[in-house]
Amino acid sequence: MPPQKVTFNFSTPGVLRIKLNGDWQMASGLPAAGEVSSQLVSHSDIRQITFDVSEIYKWDSGLVSFLLRIIRECEHKDIHVSLEELPQGAQKLLALALKVNERVAPAPRARESIFEKVGGKVIQINQGIHSLLDFLGEIAVSLGRLITGKAYFRRDDFMYITQKCGASAFGLVSLISLLVGMILAFVGAIQLKLLGAQIYIADIVGIAMVRMMGAVMTGILMSGRTGASFAAELGIMQANEEIDALKTLGVSPVEFLVIPRVLALVIMMPLLTLYADLMGVLGGFVISVGMLGLNPVEYFNHTQDAVKLSYLWIGLIHSFVFGIIVAIVGCFRGIKCERNAAAVGEATTSAVVTAITAIVIATAIITFICQILGV
Repeated sequence: MPPQKVTFNFSTPGVLRIKLNGDWQMASGLPAAGEVSSQLVSHSDIRQITFDVSEIYKWDSGLVSFLLRIIRECEHKDIHVSLEELPQGAQKLLALALKVNERVAPAPRARESIFEKVGGKVIQINQGIHSLLDFLGEIAVSLGRLITGKAYFRRDDFMYITQKCGASAFGLVSLISLLVGMILAFVGAIQLKLLGAQIYIADIVGIAMVRMMGAVMTGILMSGRTGASFAAELGIMQANEEIDALKTLGVSPVEFLVIPRVLALVIMMPLLTLYADLMGVLGGFVISVGMLGLNPVEYFNHTQDAVKLSYLWIGLIHSFVFGIIVAIVGCFRGIKCERNAAAVGEATTSAVVTAITAIVIATAIITFICQILGV
């Protein structure tokens, strides 16, 4: 096969006609595009480039690569490249290649000092706090509209979200709460056996589950289950520009998407906590009666005497606060998600981590307040 050959014709003023001959395939090697570059430098009056490919025998992507380098260079020099005489297949491939924006690797950044890192993190936290306060303000406004009957969201969506937050979570809450009650009974039995006071396992399990553990375990479970779901759903909607579409239609995304989720979780969390308390006490009952040989009636009597009504209210307050935290954090991370698939995963992970951290902090604060009030 004849080798590739590039010839130049300047017969028309301001026009460079490039004639390509031979076999233009990657396997046979390609001439350097620098030949054309040197011609552009030596003839500064060139304003257009045309091609003559009548004597090309075979070609593949090597020809397209050669032409693409010429076109990219001519773009910087404001020179028009005519592609009309090229083969139809080459024209289509070039059209596709020119539609793709080349990603230029960013220049390596200089190593940041410790002060720059700390300053950047402080700025990031400050921006996050302002964004969260704005989001809470929007929720407050939407709740005000809900109270006055002006809020707009679909009741069917609210019922569906309520079902997902409540009935669909019963299985997981049952399993975890039952196991937590059994673990508490095991731990208590190890020490109480030494004193012959196994019956007080009922007190340990009942007080721990009703006052705190039931609400905490339910809050953590809902963070990983429902909070992550909220973040993923709203994050995908943000990535698909569905939230922007709601704004274009004059519908508040917070009012239409966030308020139903917050209400559903706040309503269902206390109910799930009550159910978790029951399953935890049942777990302690199974261990105490089935393995330690305690009297079932005596176990329940001790549980009833140990668990005060104030403990139940403290647990419900925990659950109410946890429901608000999980719902707001999940929706906030989803609404503020960036518009790509990776950001949706990051928003979901961040929602779970933030919610669990907030739950632990809220538990410490509520416990401290209860200690001060003597309840």
